[in-house]
Amino acid sequence: MLDSNSPAWQHMLQDLALVALSLFFLPLDTFITFWSLAYGYVFQSRVENNRRIARQRSGFKPRTILVTGVGMTKGLALARLFYEAGHDVVGADFEPMGTRVAGRVSKAVKKFVPLRKPNNKDGSARYIQGLLDVIGKEGIDLWVSCSGVASAVEDGEAKQIVEARTRCKAIQFDVKTTQMLHEKHTFIEHTKELGLVVPETYTVKKRAEVDETLRDAPQGRRYIMKTIGMDDANRGDMTLLPKSSPQETSKHLSKLAISEQSPWIIQQFIKGQEFCTHSLVIKGHVKAFVACPSAELLMHYQALPTNSRLSKEMLKFTQTYAKNGGNSFTGHLSFDFLVEDAELDLLQTDPNTEINLYPIECNPRAHTAVALFAHTTSMADAYLSLLDESVNEPSSYAEAAANGTLNENIVYPRYPFGRYYWVGHDLVNLLILPLLSLVTMQHDSSVSTLVKGLDEFVDRVVFWRDGTYEVWDPMPWWWLYHVYWPWQFLLSLYTGKKWSRVNVSTCKIFEC
Repeated sequence: MLDSNSPAWQHMLQDLALVALSLFFLPLDTFITFWSLAYGYVFQSRVENNRRIARQRSGFKPRTILVTGVGMTKGLALARLFYEAGHDVVGADFEPMGTRVAGRVSKAVKKFVPLRKPNNKDGSARYIQGLLDVIGKEGIDLWVSCSGVASAVEDGEAKQIVEARTRCKAIQFDVKTTQMLHEKHTFIEHTKELGLVVPETYTVKKRAEVDETLRDAPQGRRYIMKTIGMDDANRGDMTLLPKSSPQETSKHLSKLAISEQSPWIIQQFIKGQEFCTHSLVIKGHVKAFVACPSAELLMHYQALPTNSRLSKEMLKFTQTYAKNGGNSFTGHLSFDFLVEDAELDLLQTDPNTEINLYPIECNPRAHTAVALFAHTTSMADAYLSLLDESVNEPSSYAEAAANGTLNENIVYPRYPFGRYYWVGHDLVNLLILPLLSLVTMQHDSSVSTLVKGLDEFVDRVVFWRDGTYEVWDPMPWWWLYHVYWPWQFLLSLYTGKKWSRVNVSTCKIFEC
């Protein structure tokens, strides 16, 4: 993997190679796309049939839904869900520097609107005005925000203005809540205030505070450090501190830009397995929930069984947060957890099983795990319940808890659960990179690694589902690999931008 110290020519070669890879697979992918379109024309898909039945249902009222972030898998997945449920979807996203996102060509999107990205000069004013314009012009009933990490707070600002000036409702937390959940240190502090278990965490604004924390740590305890703000270059750094010697620890810390303007957190290292959740919360009620195994760069999704002890514990944690938020607490809520027992049986349903659950981060926005809800059309009703004033009863949560029916109306992914991957990501990581390592005789290369990668790749192509491809809506998949990403790599080549990784599902490039 290239980094900031890699020569510029290597980064240029990386961009050119990926553009060439797109051109190489263009004929095959175009054939698959045209075959899918022809198949859909001859045989009406289940999605189209479900949409037709929904719109003919007595008393059904089609709504106009604005989904922002349709360039990412999570936004596209929700647009498709609303479409299948019989509603009309207006899609929107940022498209800077000539970018054209894949969601704009989806069959689920009736109309696409490009949005102006918040910037230092105008702040979020132009972005919010753009939202107001489309909401007014298209008669939007519900705005479903699928923001990226960089615009989460601006979406909180927009929610307050949109709901104050229009009849449209928003699936989005307000500014105060978004900031509190988004910032790692305030999230941990609030979680502790709720009486929930958290890992030992400190906010540090200068090097001396790190030295003091490590010096006073109990014998054998290790820590990791994370930036509070956005920092692609250090995001994947999981260096355990203190290192084997004071000199090594000092050398590592000297590379970190710790200051009042750029604070970090130092957090207890929990040895265990990582999990993440995605939930929809409406007025303090958890309306939809899924949990799945996670990783630092998560590109494979498989839902935990809803009756597993682990899933239930993470749901309980989420419900505690939702209940505490009260009647104004509405938005997407995602948590990252570490479970201390790495050998935990994920299918365990015994209520007496001890679960050592540690929350490490919160994302107050939609998670890509929402793709696991594919074809779960009841999700649309869960979102639209925000427009139902009867959900406003503050006593309903307590009553449900007392009656033992708290989980009764929660939407889970359809069973059997689909497993999701992104073919472009796995093609490069499981086949091309091991093959290049073998050809160039790198120290970590081996034939067995390549064979194992090939076996995994074939298994996913045959038995898993691509997160972007749908046989009834194939164009976003084709567009993603033959328009969007080649353009991004050409832009990197033109601007000289260095990057280390990309996330195909969120369309994010990690600069270095």
